[in-house]
Amino acid sequence: MQRYEDLEVYQRGIRLSEQTWEIVRKWPYFHKDTLGKQIVRAADSIPANIAEGYGRYTFKERIRFCHFSRGSLFEFETHLMLAQSRGLVDQTMYSRLKEEAGTLSRLLTRLHSSFKKK
Repeated sequence: MQRYEDLEVYQRGIRLSEQTWEIVRKWPYFHKDTLGKQIVRAADSIPANIAEGYGRYTFKERIRFCHFSRGSLFEFETHLMLAQSRGLVDQTMYSRLKEEAGTLSRLLTRLHSSFKKK
């Protein structure tokens, strides 16, 4: 079985998390303390749940953590939409991150399917 660190979905999740961190750290304090903390935590949870799932012994548990990762991804997208509507993220960055979230969603579906086949 492949190491989780080598999975494209994990690597892209890490990049999304790092991009999110770089955006939020420039926000004013109030924005960081409210929406910023939530969007960073959601982004961080995407690859963290993939890693945690790989640390489990059964494919059923790995599937469960894929579900958690997908939930965090949807939470991230909601926070991203709120950040854009509140003028914290411009349209270009919003589109870029939204597209990356779509790619992550497809990759998570593929990872989930690979566990179900085993």
